[in-house]
Amino acid sequence: MVKIAAETDRRFAFLLASPEDDGRGGLYAAMRHAAIGGGKRLRPLLVAATARLFAVDPEHAARTGLAIEAIHVYSLIHDDLPAMDDDDLRRGKPTVHKAFDEATAILAGDCLHALAFEWLAHRDTHPDPAVRADLVLELARAAGPIGMAGGQMMDIAAETTSFSLAMVGRLQAMKTGALIACCVESGAILGRLPPEGRTGLRGYARDVGLAFQIADDLLDVEGDEVLAGKRLRKDETMGKETFVSLLGVEEARARCAMLVDQAVAHLHAFGPEADLLRDIARFVLGRDR
Repeated sequence: MVKIAAETDRRFAFLLASPEDDGRGGLYAAMRHAAIGGGKRLRPLLVAATARLFAVDPEHAARTGLAIEAIHVYSLIHDDLPAMDDDDLRRGKPTVHKAFDEATAILAGDCLHALAFEWLAHRDTHPDPAVRADLVLELARAAGPIGMAGGQMMDIAAETTSFSLAMVGRLQAMKTGALIACCVESGAILGRLPPEGRTGLRGYARDVGLAFQIADDLLDVEGDEVLAGKRLRKDETMGKETFVSLLGVEEARARCAMLVDQAVAHLHAFGPEADLLRDIARFVLGRDR
């Protein structure tokens, strides 16, 4: 994970280098502020770990993981805005709209969103245009109204509407799980694994995504804000139902462990080459940030 994090930072630093001073310097600085440093880099790691199953060129996996991480970073910039979650701290430093201003934050998020698809569509990501098209399609679905953005809209609605456990599960499968699933799916696309062969990997991604969110809910209740690098206990303050509020701490923790076990079981068809994916699933249980 440390190696992937350092490589992700290096690539962001190179691709987001500021142009000559023509008025856009602040925009590039804001993108670098959000994208470089901090973060678990779980998404690039999942792409790399899945691509490893099929001996994919590491450069292709790295570019794909970077594009998905750019979408994740854009979503954090926009989520932190006053019109959304109104947060002042992210990854242990001021949020983009606090370090710069709201207009710059919006544009920085917009640019990272656009750059993600530009990077995926570039020939350097894969020589086969059909593979690149599938990657773009998969990420667009994961980021849009049936994925992350739709889940964020449901999250906003949860502030004024009472959600059942099933609805909370659906919300999180879209808001958090869709992009995590996209990472695993993208690794399979790079490996040219046909859709009918992806059942186990899809089950793994679904269970890891849900376990990750339950762990996040537990962190919001029990975590240390210094370690987390962000404001905690927001959901309780805003009156939102979560896995923890609906299940209780112990049942939520037990369900998280069960999902991790299920995720690992979905990889039964693979040998040692899937050990990194297994380790990622188990890492979810021990999260402190």
